[in-house]
Amino acid sequence: MKPELLGPHHHLSEFDCGEEHLNDWLRYRAWRNEGRYARTFVVSPDDRRVIGYYCLSAGALNRSEASKPLQRNAPDPIPVIILGRFAVDASHQQQGVGSMLLHNALKRALNVSLSIGARGILIHAKDEAVRDYYMRFGFKSMLPGEPLTVLLRIETVAQALAAA
Repeated sequence: MKPELLGPHHHLSEFDCGEEHLNDWLRYRAWRNEGRYARTFVVSPDDRRVIGYYCLSAGALNRSEASKPLQRNAPDPIPVIILGRFAVDASHQQQGVGSMLLHNALKRALNVSLSIGARGILIHAKDEAVRDYYMRFGFKSMLPGEPLTVLLRIETVAQALAAA
């Protein structure tokens, strides 16, 4: 299974990750955002029914809001890649699909950063449990005033992928 760009052949109506706002975003908003604000990548083992997805978009954070190490030698604003939505269908959770999706998102973000430049991958977690999930993969809280926002530096991604 390899994530691919959301296409018209993908069936979205049956997707259910257990979080209605993530289900609705995929079903009703992903297409409206596609190409203009975000790109959505899906996993579909049979090339039809989606069992997981994530979306990436360009973003920035104010230098003054970042931690001191992140501010060092950075422009204002600091360019980042935002991992905006991320979900796995309940029937495929705890089977490695989420880890595979995250690995693919990090690899894709690294490749994008080689063309446009980005300091890291930023995630606005909805709660502490989601934040803690990403922190297991090396994401760190880098915005002192926003404890649910985590970032993984591009250099860290490059090192991790080179070692894999």
